[in-house]
Amino acid sequence: MSAARGGAVRSLRVPGRHGYAAEFSPYLPGRLACATAQHYGIAGCVPAVRLEDAPEQTPGVSPRVPTRNRSRAFLAFSCLRRNTNICRQLRGCGTLLILDQNESGLRLFRSFDWNDGLFDVTWSENNEHILVTCSGDGSLQLWDTARAAGPLQVYKEHTQEVYSVDWSQTRCEQLVVSGSWDQTIKLWDPTVGKSLCTFRGHESVIYSTIWSPHIPGCFASASGDQTLRIWDVKTTGVRTVVPAHQAEILSCDWCKYNENLLVTGAVDCSLRGWDLRNVRQPVFELLGHTYAIRRVKFSPFHASVLASCSYDFTVRFWNFSKPDPLLETVEHHTEFTCGLDLSLQSPTQVPNFLIGFFIQVADCAWDETIKIYDPICLTMPA
Repeated sequence: MSAARGGAVRSLRVPGRHGYAAEFSPYLPGRLACATAQHYGIAGCVPAVRLEDAPEQTPGVSPRVPTRNRSRAFLAFSCLRRNTNICRQLRGCGTLLILDQNESGLRLFRSFDWNDGLFDVTWSENNEHILVTCSGDGSLQLWDTARAAGPLQVYKEHTQEVYSVDWSQTRCEQLVVSGSWDQTIKLWDPTVGKSLCTFRGHESVIYSTIWSPHIPGCFASASGDQTLRIWDVKTTGVRTVVPAHQAEILSCDWCKYNENLLVTGAVDCSLRGWDLRNVRQPVFELLGHTYAIRRVKFSPFHASVLASCSYDFTVRFWNFSKPDPLLETVEHHTEFTCGLDLSLQSPTQVPNFLIGFFIQVADCAWDETIKIYDPICLTMPA
C-alpha cells in the first residue's frame, strides 16, 4: 500500500460531508463535481455502536473485513442498514460541491444543498454548466453552476433511494438514466418534467446505471440481485442478463474502446470483465481488494486499464492484459472510498520532467476528503 505517487495530490476536506461520487467536467479542465451526504448518508446521527451489535453480513458490505478493521462508519452503517425506515427518518442533508484546481490545490467554486443525501452526479453532455444529482428521497435534481440558486428542476418519481444517475454520451440524445432501490430504472429527458419510461426486471436494489459510449439508446445496470443487465430504450426491455457474481454488484462500467466489453465490481471483492458476445464466463477476473468494490471506471486513454475503489479504503489500478494485472494501490483515505473518476481531458505535461504525461484521477470518501492526483502507473510516454 502507498500514498498516491506521481504529481502532487490536491486535497480538500469538507467537514460534515461524506463523499459518494466524483465526476470531472467534460468541458472545463480541472473542474470536478462531488456528491456528498451528511452523517454518512445513512442517519442523522452516528450513535455509539458496540462491535457485537454489527451483523455478520450487511447488504452491500462484504463480511470479509476483520472486526478490528471495521470503522465507526461501518459499524453504524451495519446496524442502521437493518432498518431503512430509521435511516430515512434520521438521515441528514446532502451537498453538491463544484471544485476548481489552482496552483495551491483545490478550491470550492460553488456548493448546493439538498434536503437529503446525494449519492451520484453526472454532467450534461451539451451544456458546461448543467448537472444532475440523485438522492435518498427518491428524487433527481437539475443544477446550473452559473447560478447560485437552488435546482432548476426536481424530478420525483422513484419511491426509494436513487443511487445512480448517468447522462447519455450520444450528443444527438438528451437522455438521463437513473437506478433506484425501488428496483426500477427510469429514463428522463431533462427538458420534460416527467420520466419517459420505466424499466423493470431487477429483483433487488439497483446500484449502478451507465450508458454505452458506443451504442445509442443502450445502457447497462448492476444490482443486488447479482446480475448485470443490458437494456435498449427502443424496446424498453432487457437485451441481456448476465449472472455476473454470486454477490451484490455495486458498480459497472463500459470499456471506451470495445462496445462489447464491460466490467463489474461486487461485494465478493472481485472485478470481472464480460464480453457481451459470450457471457457464459468472464474474460478476466481481478482479485486484490479485501472489501466490497464500490465503483469501477475504465480508463479513457488505455483500452485495457481500469480503476476501482473499495470499502477497504483503497483505490487500485489494473491492466487486465498483463500477467500481473495490479499496477498500483493507493491508500490515502481513512474511510470507505466511494467516488472515483478519471479525467476525460487530454493528459497534462509533467512540469520540469521528461517522464511523459499524467492522467488525473479524482476520488472521494467517507472521511470528508476529496482528492485529485496523478498516479505514476497511468503515465503516458512523452
